[in-house]
Amino acid sequence: MQHFTEKEEWMARQQEKKRRPGFTAAELEEIWNRWERGESSVEIAGALGRGWNVYYVVARSGGIRPRPRRRSAQALTAKEREEISRGIAAGRSLRAIAGELKRSASTLSREIRRNGGRRRYRAEAADQRAWERARRPKSCRLARRPRLREIVEEKLRDYWAPQQISSWLKRTYPENEFYRVSHETIYRSLFIQARGLFKKELTKSLRSQRSIRRSRQSSRKGRGSG
Repeated sequence: MQHFTEKEEWMARQQEKKRRPGFTAAELEEIWNRWERGESSVEIAGALGRGWNVYYVVARSGGIRPRPRRRSAQALTAKEREEISRGIAAGRSLRAIAGELKRSASTLSREIRRNGGRRRYRAEAADQRAWERARRPKSCRLARRPRLREIVEEKLRDYWAPQQISSWLKRTYPENEFYRVSHETIYRSLFIQARGLFKKELTKSLRSQRSIRRSRQSSRKGRGSG
């Protein structure tokens, strides 16, 4: 019988992942719709006709549907980048291009400099880089406010539910926005371990003691409502 080292087994798993076809946007939407209705990952995989489990899709975001990505209202648009590229090709000055776009010349200067300068600037490539940079994780409210995080941790150790903590903070500090945090933010900080915000064992303080979040419908599945 052939034996494999841990490294060889890990490499084999990575190769297997590469061979698996990815999910389309429509399939991901259906996965999350079914997950929030209380279906298990095995049931979802069967419904989609896929031969492998979809658990890792929901587990990597803690069982919480990822927020749809949106461009910042202040960010340059793809159309504006096309205008910048045309302006450069026509030999126009940055001030002239900025005036037409109603942007500051310094904004355009930074945009061109970080994307290869006037000679190498390409609108499509610049827009793609900006979209990729926007994927970098942003710090959440609890990460920026240590004192608020300490309070939430204390309540979690006392087995308070995130909804209870959020409501208690509103009642205790009605005039202070610093101490406001939604229960969804607490759940995201607990279940999306990549943030590294809370210690992993704090999930055991939740009443369900799950490592990922499930919908309320999943706990009532198969039970009567009377």
